[in-house]
Amino acid sequence: MAAMRYRDALNAALREELQRDERVFLMGEDIGVFGGAFKVTAGLLDEFGEKRVRDTPISENTIVGMGVGAAMAGLRPVVELMTINFSLLAFDQIVNHAAHIHYMFGGQVTVPLVLRMPQGAGHQLGPTHSHCLEAMFMHVPGLLVAAPGTPADAKGLLKTAIRDENPVVFIEHESLYGISGEVPEEEEALVGFGRARVAREGSDVTVVGISRMARTAERAAETLAAEHGVHAEVIDPRTLRPLDLDTVLASVASTNHCVIVEEGWPHGGVGANLAALISEQAFDDLDAPVQRVSGADAPMPYSKPLEDAAYPHEAQVVQAALAVLGQSQGPPAGPGGGS
Repeated sequence: MAAMRYRDALNAALREELQRDERVFLMGEDIGVFGGAFKVTAGLLDEFGEKRVRDTPISENTIVGMGVGAAMAGLRPVVELMTINFSLLAFDQIVNHAAHIHYMFGGQVTVPLVLRMPQGAGHQLGPTHSHCLEAMFMHVPGLLVAAPGTPADAKGLLKTAIRDENPVVFIEHESLYGISGEVPEEEEALVGFGRARVAREGSDVTVVGISRMARTAERAAETLAAEHGVHAEVIDPRTLRPLDLDTVLASVASTNHCVIVEEGWPHGGVGANLAALISEQAFDDLDAPVQRVSGADAPMPYSKPLEDAAYPHEAQVVQAALAVLGQSQGPPAGPGGGS
């Protein structure tokens, strides 16, 4: 194990897979000479050359379309979109082509394409650059969706994604790039899709955190234990499609209470989907309704104080956990994260 930043773990995964398989290549805006908007691809152009690390024009629909075609032809492209909102410009290529070609060709063609996209609030980038759109991609059959919350998972899941025969939407939170954590040094230390991470064990309430919200949930769990004597079990799904629902249901069966924390919008979000699944399949285990904490149901403000109020923090998670346990007199922190 070695201490490594999240962005460096991603860089290491890309380097190792470029070295391992000559079919792997990278393309996207400013990923070569500039090293990527968040410096994830720094140094790779010098090491592997312009054929394997390709700067592209500013046209997301074209970039993803080229990636789909290259994957169909036998290569393994890793496409970087500068932020997740730009994927909306390539939605036809992602949904109608990447996700469905294998089905439409009767299984004769695969699309081993990885779409890397950063997302998330906290950087005063306003409503068009602060999206959390994982639910939008999770909705589409034919796509795999990963949202790693730690450096180790970032590296292990990205390597798995590059080797998978299916198109993978690989979502990275902008606020995680600078965090550090222990990462296995072995090149074959892969993280399998559909395997959740139990970030903290507990017996009183299950807290499911998506992407960066897994870290927020862990900090909330520390507060719950220290100040309220409540022991929360924190689960990071790591991948949303496939989803490790079994681990979540097993935790709920043990704790009998559940809170789901996401940064995205509440309506039709990841939390809504998980709450429905838990309520359907673990109804008899629940001693109270599932609580959801989400981003505000509004465009993301540019103002820093308003932006901070528009996505969840530890206080809202603590409030929701206490509410589901019947220990809070105030209103529960439902969708909107207390904003």
